[in-house]
Amino acid sequence: MAYKALFALSLLASTAVAAPMDVEERRYASAVSELPSATGRYQAQIDRLLSRYRADNNELTVTRKVAEDGNALWRAAVADVQSGYLDDRSLYWDRLATRIALKQQQPNFPLADWQRNILLTTLEKASRGMSDIRFDADSDIRILLTGFDPFQLDRNLGQSNPSGVAALAMDGMSFQLGPQKVQIETVMIPVRFKDFDDGLIESVLTPFFRDNSVDMVVTVSMGRSDFDLERFPGRNRSASASDNQNVHTGASKRQPLPPQLNGQVLNGPEFVEFTLPAAAMMQAQGQYKINDNRNVSTSQGDKQARNLFALRNATSVQGSGGGYLSNEISYRSVLLSELLNSKVPVGHVHTPRISGYDADAIQAIVTQLEMMLAEAAMTL
Repeated sequence: MAYKALFALSLLASTAVAAPMDVEERRYASAVSELPSATGRYQAQIDRLLSRYRADNNELTVTRKVAEDGNALWRAAVADVQSGYLDDRSLYWDRLATRIALKQQQPNFPLADWQRNILLTTLEKASRGMSDIRFDADSDIRILLTGFDPFQLDRNLGQSNPSGVAALAMDGMSFQLGPQKVQIETVMIPVRFKDFDDGLIESVLTPFFRDNSVDMVVTVSMGRSDFDLERFPGRNRSASASDNQNVHTGASKRQPLPPQLNGQVLNGPEFVEFTLPAAAMMQAQGQYKINDNRNVSTSQGDKQARNLFALRNATSVQGSGGGYLSNEISYRSVLLSELLNSKVPVGHVHTPRISGYDADAIQAIVTQLEMMLAEAAMTL
């Protein structure tokens, strides 16, 4: 604990001359104090990254080293969770510690702001598994799954996200279904509107939809009391909740707003449809009920839609997945699949909600989600 506190203080000490910390990074010192078991767990990976970063005198190699060590941070968290440490918070907080250090320390050459931003982006993508999506040549059924960071941290700094734990628990997982080998690869998505507006989801998923190189894309986030298969994602944002940077979009149920894509309004239909095998997934046994959720909100009121045709003249207020980023990742992924004429089934799963951190509930959620994926894979 003493070492972690000193490390946190050293990161904060030079803020007057370093790049300013953002909202997420400014929570880190409180996390060290309040969440000692969830911070500093990957200090060895952080130390190695910073040691190589400070010693580097080559503009061409420093980005490669940050990418390598960011990926090592991801791999350490994956190995940790898969050995029984069912906690996504350590990766989240230690990524932020690394970001702070990169902002406040220099390699062995003058670093311009634009170069530092490239390094921070490189760290983000590598430590989220985005450079580590590798399916084995002998895998017959390939599933790409996304989870989310913890969120609503000003309400509960110790909040975990079962979808993030699931992503770490399942990365690289493989199992046999009869003669077929099923493999799952995963990535972790930030809870930040700007990343979505800048096209992060499209950037990650385009190669897989374009080439039909996976057999399913499953996006996952934390939701309500049950598992919900979100049948009809809506186009518009309407949640008043802020993201992890405390950004508010100005959207509300009275004034739903379309998201952006690289500076332009994201064009598309008001609603799209989940294409994963819902009936099969609902057969998975476990502690929680699994719903085929067809409830949406439109400018004409709330509806439980039988099919997409029933929503043809409606303006979306909330999709079945709500009006926040969980609905939006679902909408963007389905829309992208349609635009690329992909044959890959895609859809969003909301896991049951937990309060803070609950290892038993997380274990039950992850186990049942694995069974849902296995049931889905058997239909392919």
